Amino acid sequence: MEKPVPIIFIVDDDISIRESLELLMVSAGWQPVTFACAQMFLTYPRAYVPNCLVLDVSLPDLSGLDLQRLIGAERADMPIVFITGNGDVPMTVQAMKAGAVDFLTKPFNDEALLSAITHALERSAAALADEAQLCELREGYESLTPREREVMAFVVAGRLNKQVGGELGISEITVKAHRGNVMRKMKASSLPELVIMAARLHLSVESTR
Repeated sequence: MEKPVPIIFIVDDDISIRESLELLMVSAGWQPVTFACAQMFLTYPRAYVPNCLVLDVSLPDLSGLDLQRLIGAERADMPIVFITGNGDVPMTVQAMKAGAVDFLTKPFNDEALLSAITHALERSAAALADEAQLCELREGYESLTPREREVMAFVVAGRLNKQVGGELGISEITVKAHRGNVMRKMKASSLPELVIMAARLHLSVESTR
């Protein structure tokens, strides 16, 4: 299966910068998508391939920092590389604290930008993989019956089959059957793995009732 081509979003109001960056991205084997302002970018659908945003700080509508705040933590799969013609230390610190990969001042070295984007794409790929894994866990959990969810919650809380049966008013054999179904549907190979899955789903005994 071929790897998807990473998408590099470029938001800069200077057409000469957009065009030069577009050529650079193509030469690096990436797919560039350019915008002259933040609002145009916000209308573009989300990309479900490794991607990053090369973002100018000074824009005609929303500033780059405003756009970063607007996107927020919801888009961990789209790291930001800032570019600016007149950056200062407080601005750089603000952007980096909010999770930017890098903050480059124009004119910048092509290699520095390509290096920052490569790092951003690695972060994006990891975030997308994590999101896909969490989605698969949720689907597995949704496939459980209400009783299986109760059994899972007690099991990951450390209760023995006999204790679970006592809590739920069912036999130990029935608990074992439900437990087997849980392991199969959640694709868990061991109890520690199931515990990790439950933690990622923020499950507790109380949440199943």
